[in-house]
Amino acid sequence: MIEVTSYDDAWPLAFERIAGDLRAVLVGVPGATVEHVGSTSVPGLAAKPIIDVDVVVPQQEVPAAVEALVSVGYVHRGDLGVPGREAFRPPDETPRRNVYVCTAGSLNVRNHLAVRDVLRERSDLREDYAAVKRSLADEGGLDVATYTARKSEVLQRVLALSDLTQEELHAIWRLNDPEVDLP
Repeated sequence: MIEVTSYDDAWPLAFERIAGDLRAVLVGVPGATVEHVGSTSVPGLAAKPIIDVDVVVPQQEVPAAVEALVSVGYVHRGDLGVPGREAFRPPDETPRRNVYVCTAGSLNVRNHLAVRDVLRERSDLREDYAAVKRSLADEGGLDVATYTARKSEVLQRVLALSDLTQEELHAIWRLNDPEVDLP
């Protein structure tokens, strides 16, 4: 079941607590930054109540960042099919969060930051995206893959306002919806 809730002013505070903990752990990893991404990073946007965090590091620092997170109880889950991104299960469930170590400059990071930044600026697209998410959640019975795939059209409208190339937009769409036939 997909749960989408109204924006919660506690989400940025929860991110700051998570980010503070991660920054302390990553202090020895050169170039590491911690980004709040996903719908909970966009004020006013309805979202699944799960904080999405990208730990962004230079390519050569990915192993050190992975090791740092594992040392404090995060469980490394691999890339889960997304190149340039390593997924982790947190050591506890409070707050609920998804944490990823991402290669700086990768398409995954650029995608996350572009969606966040465009939706922060464009209330019309933010409202469209929220409506799609709520509608999908209301259907019930959707798995995460189907939920993600069925958001692709509105996300492509959001990403069209970014600096991503047409080829990169297609790559993102194929990742989110492998069944789609693109021109």
